Amino acid sequence: MDFLTGDLPARHGFFTRNGGVSTGPYTSLNCGLSGADEAANIRENRARVAQALGIAPALLLGLKQVHGTEVVTVTTPWAIGAGPEADALVTNRPGLALGVITADCAPILLSDPTGTIIGAAHAGWRGAFLGVLEATVAAMRALGAPHIRAAIGPCIHQASYEVSADLRTPIVEDDATAARFFIPGRPERWQFDLPGYCAARLKAAGVATDILPNDTCAQEQTFFSYRRKTLRHEAATGHQISVIRT
Repeated sequence: MDFLTGDLPARHGFFTRNGGVSTGPYTSLNCGLSGADEAANIRENRARVAQALGIAPALLLGLKQVHGTEVVTVTTPWAIGAGPEADALVTNRPGLALGVITADCAPILLSDPTGTIIGAAHAGWRGAFLGVLEATVAAMRALGAPHIRAAIGPCIHQASYEVSADLRTPIVEDDATAARFFIPGRPERWQFDLPGYCAARLKAAGVATDILPNDTCAQEQTFFSYRRKTLRHEAATGHQISVIRT
């Protein structure tokens, strides 16, 4: 089972697309519930992820992600597919695992120094811009986390992420210094550094952050990518999962 790790006290993994049972465009460790992959395959894939981190599958929790800022403080587990609409989870309950699904957006895992207060956030450009990361940090501090460290997992990187003015303009108008995360590309296009932008917002919130170097769009054999699917006019793609546990 392939997964990557950052410099975090809590046990965690940024899983790749490899090591599962799904087929076709979902080959092979697809953990997303929103596509047309067979439910039995998704359950088996998520069970393998849970096993890799030493947790029962029923204790691996996820959300209906909506590119917003809602954060759920988890106290008890829920059934697979029954998570609330939100884009981040935090907990201090022993034995729980928090997961987020991505296919280019940034998966961000967070931990206090003891690994007993943890968080997981899904941050596309919109969620990051609206404040999902700061909301996640605030929720962890409300649970008593004195210091927090974060790791930004595999996501789309600047060389692969061409954007237009409708993305750049609101970010730069909100914070002129954020212009440093855009470099000129084709006419009226820019290349956006999503992980760098997320890390800067976390730093401003007092959180030390690592960025893994993996570009989901560029590494086809290792990661699913929504941008790659769109550029190729493909019908579907899978989603990888990133998980942290107490």
